[in-house]
Amino acid sequence: MRLAVIIVSYNVRELLRRCLHSVFDSARQSDDWLVVDVTVVDNASHDGSAPMVADTFPQANLIAMTENLGFTRANNFALRGLGFGVDREERAASAPDLVLLLNPDTEVVDDALGKLVTFMRDNPTAGVCGPRLHYGDGALQHGGFAFPGLGQIALDLIPLTGLPGLSRLVHRLLQSRLNGRYSRRQWLGVAPFPVDFVLGAALMARGESIRAVGLLDEGYFMYCEEMDWCLRMRETGRPTYAVPTAQIVHYEGRSSRQVRWRSFERLWASRFRFFRIHAHRYPQGFHLLLRPLVRLGLGLNGMAARRQFSRGRLSGDRLGEQLDAYAKVLSFGG
Repeated sequence: MRLAVIIVSYNVRELLRRCLHSVFDSARQSDDWLVVDVTVVDNASHDGSAPMVADTFPQANLIAMTENLGFTRANNFALRGLGFGVDREERAASAPDLVLLLNPDTEVVDDALGKLVTFMRDNPTAGVCGPRLHYGDGALQHGGFAFPGLGQIALDLIPLTGLPGLSRLVHRLLQSRLNGRYSRRQWLGVAPFPVDFVLGAALMARGESIRAVGLLDEGYFMYCEEMDWCLRMRETGRPTYAVPTAQIVHYEGRSSRQVRWRSFERLWASRFRFFRIHAHRYPQGFHLLLRPLVRLGLGLNGMAARRQFSRGRLSGDRLGEQLDAYAKVLSFGG
């Protein structure tokens, strides 16, 4: 089988180096039956990432962009280069069996690539699968979720942590299906299980599924594109699964942290787009309550930020950036 690994990177040179070492090490554990090709799309990094890839990993296909295309457009650029989303039959016929979208701030553990590919080989109806993720400190990261509802939005935005006497209840809510989570028992087990979508940090898609539903939606600069992709595949009878025996370490959000509040704006622009495009999947009450709930959550967070500023725990510049981002989110869609 042929697996194409696509890594879109921006200013995380040393993490990218570690990621690529782990990918090639994992690939070697299955090289008697699995062919792995790696493409790195560098989104105009200025930290020497592209020269590092060219010098250290000549076996990788390096695409050095002159501008930051964002996660979605950059992945689609690589997918087209692999033969997806093109009209020419000979290009489409040469496309790989499977594609793994992989963040540069990840580290593949042992033969995780082979385990994911084996699952897809043995389960031909699956459109997408993803591994068990861990943070850098070894803690479990939920790598697959249920599609978001009002409960998840409320738990995401309304500041509940630190409420006296309610810490245990808040923790249980945050780990519950209300917050889109699947159980730790499933993640720490060995049996694959269905999920609504897996994170784009490590998402393996079947080639024929990509041809069936098309490329990632470039209306999402970043965030929610994998949720949209998995939903489109699910609607064509190609479900998504988590494969907990395949493990990947995720040093989360190192690129997005460089522009924290701009990333927050992009996250909510993408969420509103997802809810608008897939409005038919949600009851009318959801759409009536969505924006009031967001306004409430951002209002409460804005009050908390002002209190931090008044106590000297937050600078005026940081407060301004945060409140400007909240105002921008509230302006989306009128």
